[in-house]
Amino acid sequence: MGEREEVQNNTDIEIGVERRGPSSSSSSSRSASPESRRITSSSLKEPLLLPHDAKRINQTSHLAIIGANVCPIESLDYEIIENDLFKQDWRSRTKNETLQYVFFKWTLVLIIGLGTGFVAFFNNLAVENIAGFKLLFTNSLMLKDKYFQAFAAYAGCNMVLAIAAAGLCAYISPAAAGSGIPEVKAYLNGIDAHSILAPSTLFVKIFGSIFGVAAGFVVGKEGPMVHTGACIASLLGQGGSCKYGLTWKWLRYFKNDLDRRDLITCGAAAGVAAAFRAPVGGVLFALEEIASWWRSALLWRTFFTTAVVAVVLRTFIVFCRGGQCGLFGEGGLIMFDVNSVNPTYSIADLLAVIFLGMIGGIFGSLYNYLVDKVLRTYSIINERGPVFKILLAIIISLLTSCCSYGLPWLSKCIPCPTSLGDQCPTVGRYGNFKSFQCPPNHYNDLASLFMTTNDDAIRNLFSSGFDKEFQLSTLIVFFAAIYCLGIITYGIAVPSGLFIPVILAGASYGRLVGTLLGSLSDLDVGFFALLGAASFLGGTMRMTVSLCVILLELTNSLLMLPLVMLVLLISKTVADCFNKGVYDQIVEMKGFPFLEAHAEPYMRNLTASDVVSGPLVTFSGVEKVANILYALKITKHNGFPVIDEPPFSDAPQLCGLVLRSHLLVLLKGKKFTKRRMAIGSNMLRTFNAQDFDKAGSGKGVKLEDLDIKKEELEMYVDLHPIVNTSPYAVVETMSLAKAAVLFRQLGLRHMLVTPKMPGRPPVVGILTRHDFMSEHVLGLYPQFQPKN
Repeated sequence: MGEREEVQNNTDIEIGVERRGPSSSSSSSRSASPESRRITSSSLKEPLLLPHDAKRINQTSHLAIIGANVCPIESLDYEIIENDLFKQDWRSRTKNETLQYVFFKWTLVLIIGLGTGFVAFFNNLAVENIAGFKLLFTNSLMLKDKYFQAFAAYAGCNMVLAIAAAGLCAYISPAAAGSGIPEVKAYLNGIDAHSILAPSTLFVKIFGSIFGVAAGFVVGKEGPMVHTGACIASLLGQGGSCKYGLTWKWLRYFKNDLDRRDLITCGAAAGVAAAFRAPVGGVLFALEEIASWWRSALLWRTFFTTAVVAVVLRTFIVFCRGGQCGLFGEGGLIMFDVNSVNPTYSIADLLAVIFLGMIGGIFGSLYNYLVDKVLRTYSIINERGPVFKILLAIIISLLTSCCSYGLPWLSKCIPCPTSLGDQCPTVGRYGNFKSFQCPPNHYNDLASLFMTTNDDAIRNLFSSGFDKEFQLSTLIVFFAAIYCLGIITYGIAVPSGLFIPVILAGASYGRLVGTLLGSLSDLDVGFFALLGAASFLGGTMRMTVSLCVILLELTNSLLMLPLVMLVLLISKTVADCFNKGVYDQIVEMKGFPFLEAHAEPYMRNLTASDVVSGPLVTFSGVEKVANILYALKITKHNGFPVIDEPPFSDAPQLCGLVLRSHLLVLLKGKKFTKRRMAIGSNMLRTFNAQDFDKAGSGKGVKLEDLDIKKEELEMYVDLHPIVNTSPYAVVETMSLAKAAVLFRQLGLRHMLVTPKMPGRPPVVGILTRHDFMSEHVLGLYPQFQPKN
């Protein structure tokens, strides 16, 4: 995988060339050996990299898997660029403009909360009605003893919905496939791809998730909701979309990666809050799992966003309880009320909770291992094109339909509890006691879990009051089916979340343990189901605080906080002994150059200069147009050091760092001079800071947009006004571990490496995120390879 800004030393590796799969390795930065050349008119035809530097060439792929496709990736510029234009902009900004910036930022997070809440409601409304009508039609045929026609109708509806979901992902936005949480997590770590948060991805994420969940797939809408919230925030943060004619000039303040990062963090938190009606859990989820950088100002903006989401959902749910929303009423948003559950527990209950935690850790780590294998297998199929993606979705849809419709026939009919009266069986409405093929006053417990929506199945498993509502065999069959279907479903070309399959499987074995304990336990079987779901979530996601709060917000009770905390800690500890969390595994498998919060131990034995790789391309403060254009054509670097030389300084000294995007804007403006002279003051009247703002996805000035005439190639351009005069730099003797931690904590894209001894060129090289990747470092120094 790689980035546009990094050097492309292999001529056969081109941005946009699709490969069978990206290697999880680092991209190269640039290093200056004593013989390294600055690009000048006298050295244009000389090789950029000398033979003895060949070992320092970074030969890694510049691609990563986005959704189900292999795509080029870049890094994001979270660093504040301090140059003359930037200073002029802030000096000229009035107090009213500063207040406008603050007001617009709060307005944006308000709109993100409103938009995410509305999309979540629309998502649930559509799923409940589409799936409800499908199930009602199937049930009406079964009541007429038309069982084969019922199966044909059920499987046919599922297949049509599956084709619609897969077709949207395959043909419109492949990046919308899957959960989306790994992509958002990578973005907030500083990794960008054109399609991750595009408007088309937002559209497909919304409707593809509706069709996929309504199709009966063992997937959830929670992961896609996180991606949806991030897409809404990104669309607002970049000022709309020129491609689709949606632009807002008042958002010009936020055309930079730093502000967008904050907004997308708020959007991701809003997605969790919308999915679970858990505003505090959404904030903690963003803090614990999604965001790589956090600050106090972001905390309360995120909290405000999730609070808005909660208010929006609450308003719509109250409105729908009056029967205004079709089949959407009780269902649609998970909620388990444990106010009536006995809060006391005994030693036997504590032992059972510890056992659940251990089981959750083992099952969770195995689940992650199998998901990783399935994803790698599906990537081979998905590479063959959209048709194969749709065929794979059809096969999984048929298999799911056969299990959902066929397995309940293995379960015997159970007499309805006399205390329920006409509530059992539930025919043609929401409820726990599905009639299926049973005679009057009997119900099929396995059908109550399969022939319903995933949210309703969770409510049924969490239900309290009837310990014998589900047979042991039913819980075992349902757990095995959901566990396997969840694994093989994740990875097909539909928006799919992991939360719901994991909660369903965990609640199954949790309720099974509660049923086995019977009179030995003081806890309700419904609460055991909740603890089982918590254990499996901890074993797969490897989160603790955020999951604990989400589950507590779902249950409306703090009485069971110690048990939920205990089961999460145990399951995470056990699972960590085997592998990483599911999202960390997917990030690694997709090939994202993710920067961890800690450095690898072997990095303490290396210095910053040990891993920089060639070639280094630098410019003078006043550079010839031909040299700049040539450098931009033959390299993919995003940043270039600028070195002042006589007569602009007494000796060669580092002036700063200039970005490729800024050079392109400067060249397009054609503010050239025939003599080599500094004209910074005149340029400040020609350009303003907004001219150099980051454009939206895929926009901005490109190299092919430049129209430089032959006589202009011999002219000069003053780079000083656009040079970042305060780039982050480290001395070449700094340990690589220390440099890696500094690079990650500051959210950098480039880190200059300067010499320790005087008398050398002012820059040794540039470090980028790829230079800290284990694959690159261990490729240079295989002696540090860990021994198995």
